[in-house]
Amino acid sequence: MKILITGGAGFIGSHVVRLFVNKYPNYQIYNLDILTYAGNLQNLKDIEDKGNYTFLRGDITDKAYLEHMFADYKFDAIIHLAAESHVDRSISGPMAFVQTNVIGTVNLLEACRCAWGGDYYGKLFYHVSTDEVYGSLGEEGLFTESTAYDPRSPYSASKAASDHFVRAWFHTYGLPVKLSNCSNNYGPNHFPEKLIPLAIHSIKSGKPVPVYGKGENVRDWLYVEDHARAIDVIFHRGRVGDTYNVGGVNEWRNIDLIELLCDVMDERLGRENGTSRKLITFVKDRAGHDARYAIDSSKLMQGLGWEPSVTFEQGLRKTVDWYLQNEQWLENVTSGAYQQYYSEQYSTR
Repeated sequence: MKILITGGAGFIGSHVVRLFVNKYPNYQIYNLDILTYAGNLQNLKDIEDKGNYTFLRGDITDKAYLEHMFADYKFDAIIHLAAESHVDRSISGPMAFVQTNVIGTVNLLEACRCAWGGDYYGKLFYHVSTDEVYGSLGEEGLFTESTAYDPRSPYSASKAASDHFVRAWFHTYGLPVKLSNCSNNYGPNHFPEKLIPLAIHSIKSGKPVPVYGKGENVRDWLYVEDHARAIDVIFHRGRVGDTYNVGGVNEWRNIDLIELLCDVMDERLGRENGTSRKLITFVKDRAGHDARYAIDSSKLMQGLGWEPSVTFEQGLRKTVDWYLQNEQWLENVTSGAYQQYYSEQYSTR
């Protein structure tokens, strides 16, 4: 089987690529990535010389390039992870999210439809999405696969649109598709604009740790390697045309998460307990900031036998250890341009 994984040099994508390359030596895995600020081939140094792995640098918004690539490589399946994914960036620059997440996804759907010519036996388009398409929850309840879409940011709106296009190509053209919507991921190789790696980097450097509003927003946290395992299970055993929610069964208020992270960092760095909590700095809340996300993964867990392998506390310690042991990786991605973005985005009230 020839599988194209888009966005495979990014955070989640690199873990999926690594899993498939190592677990399925008889598959040919092609990693398509344009290598924007969040795409980093250092994430895949350990597998770059494997015989069943090929990197392709390209842009999913380039329709002509995709057509030529599909003609050359004759892919059997697509796992589509390439996306602009940072909510804050979507607020300051929404059109990039429309181009990549909407137009790019439609380009891929059309490339598959044209290349496969209606002969869909053994073919699959697997679209990886987010729980943010569902909007915001109150204090109770969970997102299920049948929850109505209610996106609140340009990012979540662009992902919601891409989900709708994927389902439209299934219903209209018979293209075999599967979808999954995941909760917040965390773990190794996460670009340090997201909450956990940003906080780790700030704590280690003795800089303020920014927390939006009062830190009361709640998220369900999914360890990235568990997400990669879920994608593997859904890809191979999920039902065509179905959607699967993937969550970590780990709901945390942002402030509680950051305080736990501060304590773990004090422990790992040999600092007096409570030292890092002094770095917590509350900043102006994000526009359209959803109050709570929480995923019901029972369809995936009961139907396909997947379950998280770590608690949040275990996963957080593994994540902290990885960042402390890979300081060069962190230095390489925290460029001057990123520092400028950091100061602009997280100014205090």
